[in-house]
Amino acid sequence: MHYDFDTPVDRSGHHAAKYEERVRVFGTDQVIPLWIADMDLPTAQPILDAVTARAREGLFGYTSRPASYFEAACAWQARRHHWSPDPALCSHALGVVPALASLVRIFSEPGDNVLIQPPVYPEFADVTDFQGRTVLANQLLETAPGHWEVDWADFEGKLRQARLFILCSPHNPLGKVWSREELTRMLELCLRHGVLVISDEIHSDLVFRGTHIPTASLSPEIAANVITCISATKTFNLAGLHASVTVFPDQEKKRRFDQFWMSFDVHRNNVFSLVAMEAAWREGDAWLDQLLSYLDGNLHYIKAFLDEKIPEIKTFVPDATYLMWLDCRGLSMAQDDLVRFMIDKAGLGLNSGHGFDPARSGFMRLNVACSRSVLERAMAQLEAAVAAWREVRA
Repeated sequence: MHYDFDTPVDRSGHHAAKYEERVRVFGTDQVIPLWIADMDLPTAQPILDAVTARAREGLFGYTSRPASYFEAACAWQARRHHWSPDPALCSHALGVVPALASLVRIFSEPGDNVLIQPPVYPEFADVTDFQGRTVLANQLLETAPGHWEVDWADFEGKLRQARLFILCSPHNPLGKVWSREELTRMLELCLRHGVLVISDEIHSDLVFRGTHIPTASLSPEIAANVITCISATKTFNLAGLHASVTVFPDQEKKRRFDQFWMSFDVHRNNVFSLVAMEAAWREGDAWLDQLLSYLDGNLHYIKAFLDEKIPEIKTFVPDATYLMWLDCRGLSMAQDDLVRFMIDKAGLGLNSGHGFDPARSGFMRLNVACSRSVLERAMAQLEAAVAAWREVRA
């Protein structure tokens, strides 16, 4: 089946957070929303068919999860990533972020330190703060344009103070696919210093160059020290269905996690996430392969446009994710002024870089998961805004 990603999808009026929350986030709804990390692209037909068939049953009571659900999740990992987790060590959560929050609470104590690697997904810091833990930041280093590396001396030094390490693999917002050597070095250091690893691998299916290596596949010793968070929601644009899978190294850690969620009586999928996720894992390959090609084209389009028309804003084509990290320091604006410029002058709703790393200014994150024509309109607006900025500075 051929999928049409070129026809724009109008999500306004359908309670899509990306659109309906523009006034709250940007102060206006007159921006092209290229922020929150979901896609303005239709999902795979097998998923639509599964959800439609379930809706036609007309009964939406409590839903029991069959063994085939976690088996499908593990089969997907084996097929796409050459990792074969045990379905018996998988647990349900309402999403990767709720899973992260609960894991921080369960496997650390108030006041403990949690290590993260900015610039990184803001919820890593947020869930740590909300649980009364302290964030330790191992700042990633840009050693060449678009090439980011671990500050190894700082990483090991902070591991000596940490209880947990939250790894983002692939990395959001940098789109970095960690090499086997980098992953092994980080995870062996965690073992040496007795730091439990929580590996957020929600973007693992969205890889264009390189190979995603599941952290728990590196070695039996490393696997015993890793809790992995995965989901079909990012890959197939199902975030509104609220489901993820947490893979544990042993039954005791799984028991503690399950007991935590059972205390809120949260242990079942809803009726639609159950069928949608399983359909994605069993029948979503063809759609995903077409999607990856389209998204990669969008990434290259933005890079080429900025290089040619707006050299003040620099970026690079990421190896994974549909998110681009924009270096806007050539505009010589403070972060708050940069955010207002994008909203008021360019008419763009982007993520401020401060959310990913308060220590860095002059950066924004842009989501390319939409039809090409939308990006063309966005770039035209940005080009006009920068041209006006140049005239004022001249």
